[in-house]
Amino acid sequence: MNPVKTLGDAAPTAERPRRPRGLVPEIVSALQADMAEGRLAPGDKLPTEAALMERFDVSRTVVREAISHLQAAGRVATRHGIGTFVTQQAEPAPTFRIAPEDFATVADVISLLELRISLESEAASLAAQRRDDASLSAMAAALASFEAAIRADSDAVPSDFQFHMEVARATGNRHFADLMTYLGTVIIPRTRLKTAADAPEGRLAYLERVHHEHESIYRAIRERDAEAARAAMRTHLANSRERLRRAQAVDAAA
Repeated sequence: MNPVKTLGDAAPTAERPRRPRGLVPEIVSALQADMAEGRLAPGDKLPTEAALMERFDVSRTVVREAISHLQAAGRVATRHGIGTFVTQQAEPAPTFRIAPEDFATVADVISLLELRISLESEAASLAAQRRDDASLSAMAAALASFEAAIRADSDAVPSDFQFHMEVARATGNRHFADLMTYLGTVIIPRTRLKTAADAPEGRLAYLERVHHEHESIYRAIRERDAEAARAAMRTHLANSRERLRRAQAVDAAA
């Protein structure tokens, strides 16, 4: 059995103001680094709460919250009356990934749109509840850029993506924006398929319709109408999905 390690186990010698709870991720990262670099091996006992309070200059509550995060991640386990110990690291879980090859067919793009419908409809609803003047200005700028792009004979992909990104940011929940950043402009079907060029109504009319759909989303968010914003986003993305389904059916018949 591995010997118990206590990494700075000395108790604090004087009371002083403790740093805020926002430092929980810093403590978690530091302890995970100790584990990764071998300073804390599987079976080793974590330093006492008092030692961790002294090391990171935080309160007991912050230390306990950090330990809870490590427990939830399966990195440590607490034995009541004995202490908290580093666990054997499990094999890393598979990570979520959408690669370029996942957009090879119309069916692939439709699948991504279905994912976006569920996520971005809720994002629009949250944006309507939480938006501020800055986020509205950013959305309006993206709309203006989109309109200018289509008049300049562009596919308007960057401004299209930017509008959806600004909606995600307006939620105030960084995970929506992080996911949009991860996916990037490939979420716009025009980057993979000639949806605008092949539209029966023509490129300009197609992009104008997309622009009007964006405007409907923006107005609902501006008016703080969460249900209308959710419905407008769902309609916008569902329209894209249905256009692709129709094109897919035509290709299959041909």
